[in-house]
Amino acid sequence: MRLAILTDIHANREAFEAVLADLTLRKPDRIVFLGDLVGYGPDPGWCVDKVAALVAQGALAVRGNHDRAVGVADGALNANARRVIDWTVNRLTAPQKLFLEDLPLTATEGDVLFVHASANDPQDWIYVTGEAKAMPSFRVSDARVILVGHVHRPQLYSCDLAGRVMGHPVVQGQAVPLIRSRRWLAVVGSVGQPRDGAALAGYAMLDTDKNELTFRRVPYDAATTARKVRAAGLPEALASRLIKGE
Repeated sequence: MRLAILTDIHANREAFEAVLADLTLRKPDRIVFLGDLVGYGPDPGWCVDKVAALVAQGALAVRGNHDRAVGVADGALNANARRVIDWTVNRLTAPQKLFLEDLPLTATEGDVLFVHASANDPQDWIYVTGEAKAMPSFRVSDARVILVGHVHRPQLYSCDLAGRVMGHPVVQGQAVPLIRSRRWLAVVGSVGQPRDGAALAGYAMLDTDKNELTFRRVPYDAATTARKVRAAGLPEALASRLIKGE
């Protein structure tokens, strides 16, 4: 099965549409969303409705911390993130809010685990930013492949039979063999707010038959999204970071 893995859309319609257009060429068997459909961006309602429609057609989706913050106050969010959530709450309909509220924290497909932040304590929104932060996910889960978002920068880790975790370089557009003698954790890059210096929407394709993972980047009209952020009166920093990809 070929799975398209999208995460951290963050209400960025232009980036989301660009990825969906790319998927018409890739023709995945299923789409999986790893959370944070809203927050930071100017088009929360459109993005929630689009994901809900795809879920109704068979896609999987889990909840991110910004999705949860729509209904439950999150004191861990920074000031800009909190401001956008407050703005977002007033622009979502009751059905849209209910959709976000009903999203599960985790989902599985065969031996693959999907979660927004980490497999250990998914509700604590831990950032997997290195080998030490990846290790607990391997310890608490027996999934062969763990796919997460939250960090906004693509990363790849593996764990050998002795429990040793190591990081691997991420090469865009090149299939990485996920050899079965190791287990794997991939941090999928963000669709709507990349933070690795490239203003390109990011996602990944997982081929469970070939045991291959491919990180992909797609150009999108970041300038239009930034203009929408400014027009909505949202923090300028959130507009400028889209142009810089950071």
